[in-house]
Amino acid sequence: MHGWLALHLIGVVLMVGNIATAAFWKVRADLTGNPVVIHQAARNVMAADYVFTIPGLALILVSGIVMAERSGASLSGLNWLTLSLILLAVTGLIWLGLLIPLQRKMIRSSARSADTGTIAEDYRRASRQWAIYGIAATFLPIVILYLMVMKGF
Repeated sequence: MHGWLALHLIGVVLMVGNIATAAFWKVRADLTGNPVVIHQAARNVMAADYVFTIPGLALILVSGIVMAERSGASLSGLNWLTLSLILLAVTGLIWLGLLIPLQRKMIRSSARSADTGTIAEDYRRASRQWAIYGIAATFLPIVILYLMVMKGF
């Protein structure tokens, strides 16, 4: 079980760590006001999702399923595990349904901005929406982490 727990924790570090650092670097790039830097950051945020978030999520899911099965954890009724799974599903829906499309839009728009030297309004709009939904997609995994550690109910 300890090996699975280690894999689970590595997955959490990869996923949650990337969520936090991606937002940090994107905000820092936006603050420069430099369209070339902003475009590079937008592309790197997407690349980091593929390199860190997706593998982290895969480790979390596989190790979590194995550990839940081996421990006999209940998946019926509302408890710390089922609530965590619900919140993880909501996070995934936000990420897949909103954040990834917004990131693609920011990449396209920031490429045009880099070519013209001015930040396009559609980039600003997508960036604001990304920030709003990104806060939810960052906050929910922190709540899940709390539930996983505390196992309170």
